[in-house]
Amino acid sequence: MIRFDNDYSTGGHPLILERLVETNDEQHPGYGVDDHCKHAAELIKEHCSGDVDVHFLVGGTQTNKTVIASMLRPHQAVIAADSGHIAVHETGAIEATGHKVITIPGIDGKLRLEDVENYVEDYWNDVTFEHIPQPKMVYISQPTEFGTLYSKQELTDLYDFCKQKNMYLMVDGARLGYALAAKENDVTIKDLSELSDVFYIGGTKVGALFGEAVVFTNDALKPDFRYFIKQNGGMLAKGRLLGIQYEVLFEDNLYEAISKHAVELADKLTKAFEEKGIQMKYPSPTNQRFPILTKAQIETLREKYTFADWEKIDDNLFAVRFCTSWSTKREDVDTLIQDIKAL
Repeated sequence: MIRFDNDYSTGGHPLILERLVETNDEQHPGYGVDDHCKHAAELIKEHCSGDVDVHFLVGGTQTNKTVIASMLRPHQAVIAADSGHIAVHETGAIEATGHKVITIPGIDGKLRLEDVENYVEDYWNDVTFEHIPQPKMVYISQPTEFGTLYSKQELTDLYDFCKQKNMYLMVDGARLGYALAAKENDVTIKDLSELSDVFYIGGTKVGALFGEAVVFTNDALKPDFRYFIKQNGGMLAKGRLLGIQYEVLFEDNLYEAISKHAVELADKLTKAFEEKGIQMKYPSPTNQRFPILTKAQIETLREKYTFADWEKIDDNLFAVRFCTSWSTKREDVDTLIQDIKAL
């Protein structure tokens, strides 16, 4: 089977594996205070504006849980789109810390400023607000679960609103590389460092064996975060393994190059589906594409390919997800395109 069901089916980029072997006999302090982690943090800081703190954790759910729990007081909650990862695919990890996830219907996976404004305004106008979890954070993903993107203006508007209301804005960047590589994208890492309180740069889905790089921009949130990492089981004893991977990803623009590869192949798939008269469910310009297929078309393609079920449209039509990645082979995409043409 040729797999298009996710972007973490393979291991790590060969250059990362080579570097891990090259450095295997080195001895370093543990828990992320080694020279590799320090160097990787500096490479990331070169893309940011201002004085930021960089920390390395092993996975997205652990990162979301640790970051959010570190920022909120016990009575406070986080706002997310109803399709947001923390609301749908993290097994209640945020709620398990005692913090409610407030869901607002998204548009193609995105939160609209006006909907966030309305919720927050209604909350503070409710005479019983002290009996309701207090919205303190807005959580978004770049890209979203549907592969869509926030523009720089949308990000600016959300961040300005959060500042006005003394709230935080967090950007989940588990697939950030694929957002940065999209032709429609106008948001850079520098922009994220200026327009959020915290964001992270995903590695697990973008070339690393594992790992996420958390970037704190809000000075008030920086102290003691390492305590939270340790308390939540995220302080890797062999922390250099994270630093080495991000060193490689951020040397010579590798992170950008491998992300661009995935998006280019996804673009080819979309073109093939559309030329066949097959519509996309969401306007995703990133590495996730969502064609609407008939039962018969799905059964035919599943003879050779794996892809994710996504949403039922009617009794015969279903949106599915094809996911490319940094490691997707061009010849596999070309083979799939020929089979799409034959549907």
